[in-house]
This record gives sequence, structure tokens and C-alpha cells, in this order.
Amino acid sequence: QVQLVESGGGLVQPGGSLRLSCTASGSTFRVYPMGWYRQAPGKQRELVATIAGTHATYYIDSVKGRFAVSRDNAKNTVYLQMNSLKPEDTAVYFCNRLAPNYASWGQGTQVTVSS
Repeated sequence: QVQLVESGGGLVQPGGSLRLSCTASGSTFRVYPMGWYRQAPGKQRELVATIAGTHATYYIDSVKGRFAVSRDNAKNTVYLQMNSLKPEDTAVYFCNRLAPNYASWGQGTQVTVSS
């Protein structure tokens, strides 16, 4: 059973930066593309960014040029560098594999962008 543990969230002012980390248990981490997701209050969870085992990346339009996803397969860890944060980025952020190969969801890490 793969376990995912997210960390690095916090309260930041608009324009600030945060770096999220997600560590996965298990030996198959490097096989799977990984995604960062977020869920804002009252909204559905949405996919924000993905990174393949080849390190190819994808971003939704609203975060392009501001967010950067990376991975360290030796550490079973995926990162999300978030710059120029906006209040609309406020959400709980999760990592997971991509559909349909989801693992159990972790607790997520809260990101709050507010002055």
C-alpha cells in the first residue's frame, strides 16, 4: 500500500513563494507519472501539474510560468515550487499518481495566500 505524505504548505502573502514536497513509500515510485492536485473550499479537486518518469511536465493554464514540478526518484519525492502566489491559489494541495492509477490520498498540505 503506497503512502503519500505532503508537506511544505503555509500562510504566504500574495506574490510570495512556497515549495511543497510529497514523499511516497514503496519501490515503484519511479514507474509512475505523478501529479499535484488542489482542492479549494467548496470546489472539486483539480489537477494542477504533472511530471512523467521522463521528467516531462504539464501545467494547467492558471499556474503556467509560476509553478514548477520536479521529482527525485532516488528520494521517492516530488516537489512543487510555487512562485508569484495569488489568493486564488489558496487550497489544500495533494500529490498522487494520475488516473486511473490513484494510490490512497494523503492528508494534503494547506496553502493559504492572503495579506
